[in-house]
Amino acid sequence: MASEMMEALMALCQEKHIDQYYLLGRLEESLAKTYKEKLKLEYGAKVTIDRANGRVYLYELVPVGEADPETGEYSEFEEKDITPKDTSRIAAQQAKSEINAIVREAARQQIYEEFADRIGDIITGTVLQSTSDFTIIKIREGVEAELPHFDQRRYSDERNERPTGERYAHNQRIKAIIVDVRDPRSKDQPIRGERSRPSIVVSRTHPDLIRRLFDLEVPEIYDGVVEIRSVAREPGVRSKVAVSSIDDRLDPVGACVGPKGSRVRTVVGELRGERIDVVLWSDDPRKCVASALSPARVNRVLIDEEKRQATVIVPDDQLSLAIGKEGQNARLAARLTGWHIDIKNETLAAGILKGLPMVDEAIDLTEEDTGSNLCEYVNPDGIRCRNQARPGSHYCGIHEALQAAEVSDDPDSLI
Repeated sequence: MASEMMEALMALCQEKHIDQYYLLGRLEESLAKTYKEKLKLEYGAKVTIDRANGRVYLYELVPVGEADPETGEYSEFEEKDITPKDTSRIAAQQAKSEINAIVREAARQQIYEEFADRIGDIITGTVLQSTSDFTIIKIREGVEAELPHFDQRRYSDERNERPTGERYAHNQRIKAIIVDVRDPRSKDQPIRGERSRPSIVVSRTHPDLIRRLFDLEVPEIYDGVVEIRSVAREPGVRSKVAVSSIDDRLDPVGACVGPKGSRVRTVVGELRGERIDVVLWSDDPRKCVASALSPARVNRVLIDEEKRQATVIVPDDQLSLAIGKEGQNARLAARLTGWHIDIKNETLAAGILKGLPMVDEAIDLTEEDTGSNLCEYVNPDGIRCRNQARPGSHYCGIHEALQAAEVSDDPDSLI
């Protein structure tokens, strides 16, 4: 019986890639605790397993000499053999639970070692289970991730990484970004149920998710020609992405939008309809702020370098558009640029700024091509294009080609 158990243990160790001596050591410690409680041994027990035949030996620890006068504890013990007849049966039962625990720990440690350096990477997975508090996503066979969306009013220590309004169905494929990998050997106080939850934590609210999605859809970003300089996001509602290009001949906004908006439409689809504004980044803070307030048209920008404050003057009919619903457009623009933005219409600005000295030299955007002008194309439904116009043109890259095609089809245009 003992030798059969030993053979089974060794075979299982090879199958699960568990060190044999580590397993036997864990099993000896576990059996010693079990026999101490079962036999009510005052000073504990020691268990040894014969590595050759698998026989189990149990020893009671008997104190030798005098106890320490201060602590009352003994430092030396002798081992008294009290091996019962049914040790192999109890050892087999204990071995099953220990092996299961070791396999779980080894799997979690292997996942941690593989994914600890991949924080910030995007993953694609299949929804296995969705509850009111979290969603379990299968990355591959044997590897799962957790997308937490706890009610933080009840669980303040937990995360909420799900955008507003998103729900997930069983077997639905979704993309997310890795934000944390829990260390199974960490001695920190674990959060509620952490040991039974997947080690990998993913997010669909993190701003870097938009960066990674554009990396996948825009070859120019992947190649490093176009760079995403900043991202401001209100998950599930609206985002702003500021881009620049190292090649002056390449329109970075047009590259991200893609032919007929195909590239940005794919990103929007993955984010369940979240609106994305792609704007042109500039090292000049005035131009950058003006561009970030797109689709609103900006006339002038005055900045205070010390306070990092920008005063933006817009036409009267553009004020509500610049501020946005519940201040959303201005709020996202401030996050995108890192400047505090104060928006005023022309009528109000004329009275307030008339008698005040300029904080800094203002930039007039009404007569200068800043790259922040909007495309002038208006579709048949009367909706104006939200893309940036190409430098020296009134249209973005998409509609500039469309306008050229319309002109070339007109016979009168050849005269």
